[in-house]
Amino acid sequence: MQLVLPLFQQMSVYLLIVYVFSKTPLFRPLASLSSWPIHKLMVYAIFSGFCIMGTYFGQQNLGAIANTRAIGAILGGLLGGPFVGTAVGFTGGMHRFSMGGFTDLACAISTTWEGFLGGLVHAFWQRCGQTERIFNPWQVFFLGLFAEGCQMAIILIVAHPSDQAKELVEQIALPMMLANSIGAALFMSFIRDAKFRAEELAATVSDRALRIARRCVGVLEQGFNARSAATIAEIVKDETGVAAVAITDREQILAFTGMGADHHKVGRPISSRITLDAIRFNRVVFADGLSTPYQCSITTDCELGSSLVVPLKGEKEVVGTIKLYEPKRKLFRNLNRSLGVGIAGVLSNQLLHDQLQANRALLAEAELKALEAKVNPHFLFNSLNTVAAVLRRDAKKARELIVHLAGFLRGNLGRHSVTVTLAEEFAHIDHYLAIEKVRFGERLTYIETLGPGLEGEKVPALAIQTLVENAIKHGISQAEEGGQVSLEARLDGNEVHIVIDDSAARLPVKSDGLGLKLVRERFAALGVSCTLQLHHEPGLYTRAELRWPRGVLS
Repeated sequence: MQLVLPLFQQMSVYLLIVYVFSKTPLFRPLASLSSWPIHKLMVYAIFSGFCIMGTYFGQQNLGAIANTRAIGAILGGLLGGPFVGTAVGFTGGMHRFSMGGFTDLACAISTTWEGFLGGLVHAFWQRCGQTERIFNPWQVFFLGLFAEGCQMAIILIVAHPSDQAKELVEQIALPMMLANSIGAALFMSFIRDAKFRAEELAATVSDRALRIARRCVGVLEQGFNARSAATIAEIVKDETGVAAVAITDREQILAFTGMGADHHKVGRPISSRITLDAIRFNRVVFADGLSTPYQCSITTDCELGSSLVVPLKGEKEVVGTIKLYEPKRKLFRNLNRSLGVGIAGVLSNQLLHDQLQANRALLAEAELKALEAKVNPHFLFNSLNTVAAVLRRDAKKARELIVHLAGFLRGNLGRHSVTVTLAEEFAHIDHYLAIEKVRFGERLTYIETLGPGLEGEKVPALAIQTLVENAIKHGISQAEEGGQVSLEARLDGNEVHIVIDDSAARLPVKSDGLGLKLVRERFAALGVSCTLQLHHEPGLYTRAELRWPRGVLS
């Protein structure tokens, strides 16, 4: 028992080194149970080093070395698995073997076995899907007792002379079993605490960032301005509990709430050097008031004592900053530092999303104008030729045709939005079909049905008309005997369902044609997922079916 105190002293030194090591970035992969080869290699290198260090710290006793080498082997196996654990144990065992003594072979075998044993426990809990059990210090304690008991048995079996081996085991068994078991359990508790602290911080940051994201949804839709910034600043201050929150653009304060609001006025030009640096260099700047001095750039009487400045990133450059403050009497919490960076990421993503939506709307409008510029001259030319032909034989019908043409052109020229109601689109298509009816005569008949309650439902302008034009182009105009085009809009569950049947089409229409591609792109440009399918039944019909969720367009 006289070895107990020296072994616990060496274990204390060992754990002090472990504690210091736990504060370094190298310690983090130990808690991840990662399968990446680089992490496995790190586990091997680190715990092989602890095995060797445990041997050097050992106490000479009866020609052998009482030590804490087993801690490295057991933990190497628990955290790295059977292969890594065996490798760690073998490395530590070979190092001990190189130092000689009558127990050298027994120690080499037992250390390798201890690493393999830790790896078996790792593999067992992984197979059971309970990897968190690997980090249980009590499990490590009892595993250490069992592993060291195995080592004593191996010494009795392998080491010679047997009498000396027996005497050695009687003296070192209990001290080594206690020291290695307690040491391994404490080491694992360091790892578990580091792991859970990191996970708890990440979970807290994620939870608060998600709450802030939910509360900020839609706030930036009207742009990044003083009004939206004021709303966001209030939300962030409420969720983080910091003393004050400011939001700036690249030149001035857009919003400020909390301590210091009496002199951090909205509209005031940015004068803080750390804010200007955050914008200029696109980096997070933290002035904690201790290692990095902080002083309000407006007045020396300001009670704020620390500031975190995080840039808000737009599509091409930093568009502003979000700033979190704490007073001089309060330290800035690490949680709020992480949360501040996370909030800025959320807001930057929302800014990018809103910019993307605006760009999509501009693209959709440009495509609409391009489509009108391409279709209208061709359609107008055909219509005027039809008017000229009808005018010679039926002046009344020619006047009706001119009325429809005027209504059709008025609908195009008067459109100020990339979306229209189904009622407006159907009225537009009605003018179009009436004109085509005069052109094709008895070869064309048509039916339009707009289901009840769908009159105000929005649709990309010209989307349905493009499908009707396809039916005329690939059906009626290609069939000598003509046929019927039917257009129906109905509600199918929570989806708007458009069906366009053409009885004249003899050949299937390509599903990747220009017109159909344009319809899909018109919906996609507005951020709406639609389904457009073609069905062809030879000799009967060609059917286009368009679906999209109700109420998503405005």
